[in-house]
Amino acid sequence: MTDLRFDGRVAIITGAGNGLGKDYALELARRGAKVVVNDLGGSGSGQGQSHNAADLVVQEIRGKGGEAVANYDSVSTRQGGAAVVQTALDAFGKVDICINNAGFLRNGRFEDLTDEQIDAIIDVHLKGAIYVAQPAYRAMRRNGYGRFLFTGSASAMFGHAWQANYAAAKGGLMGLSHIVAIEGSAYGITSNLLLPTAQSRLAAEMDAGFMEIPAFAEAVQGADYAASDGRIEVAFNTPLAVYLVSEQCTSTHGIYSQNSGRYAKVRICAADGWVAPMGPMPPSVEDIAAHWGSVTDDAIVHEPLTVYDEFTAVAKAARRQGLI
Repeated sequence: MTDLRFDGRVAIITGAGNGLGKDYALELARRGAKVVVNDLGGSGSGQGQSHNAADLVVQEIRGKGGEAVANYDSVSTRQGGAAVVQTALDAFGKVDICINNAGFLRNGRFEDLTDEQIDAIIDVHLKGAIYVAQPAYRAMRRNGYGRFLFTGSASAMFGHAWQANYAAAKGGLMGLSHIVAIEGSAYGITSNLLLPTAQSRLAAEMDAGFMEIPAFAEAVQGADYAASDGRIEVAFNTPLAVYLVSEQCTSTHGIYSQNSGRYAKVRICAADGWVAPMGPMPPSVEDIAAHWGSVTDDAIVHEPLTVYDEFTAVAKAARRQGLI
């Protein structure tokens, strides 16, 4: 198989001073991409700032013969997001790839989360992704080509106790990626969401207090980790991330999971369900209760890619149920 190359491509990676972002930056640069290494230089909990993290990654890339520039702006403001993209335009003249990866953790019980714990996470993970993606999208649209990758989380897709603020932000990125994919389809732009699994520095921010939830503690202790030994490292996520932003990958509007070396598409599906009798009269609550088995029966499912696809799915279900 021919090696996937990124010669002539320009990539922006936020949060690229450590962990996942750093590994993505090094691999893309190794394959020929010119890279903007964005990192505020804060801790795993989002405290402080420093140029050191981004500078060291840029030095490593340049030391191996690659091209990279550093950017230290916070993505949590519109001005910061614009500055990240402007760094790419000033240094390399365009933007082809945007990996929104910046983030940190501030865990706590849902009932105890403060405005500061909520706002800080939303500002960087969700609003930060929008602030960087908007100017990057405009640059991509002008050139008729682009690849977006948003960093989601299994904590949002499947659930993790004591991470309501983080999961809410990551869940928002799922919706954002879908819309960028739909609108970008007219301009050669794709967008996908990655659910990475890695033992990164953010793991140090996890508070085991979530084990107070019996059902969740049982899930943690009862999980089968037989396929995971030595395979929850950052590097296992990089091949999928790099492929998703490659020219060869034309898939879009997708959600992809990496866990312990298993790479898989995650699907959002709707059951065929129960269709109420035709006419303008809605069913009663008792009708819903009486047909609950059909509502939740997943023998037939569909995967709508737009809001309007669901109207078509409803019509198909009504025909199958002999209503039209």
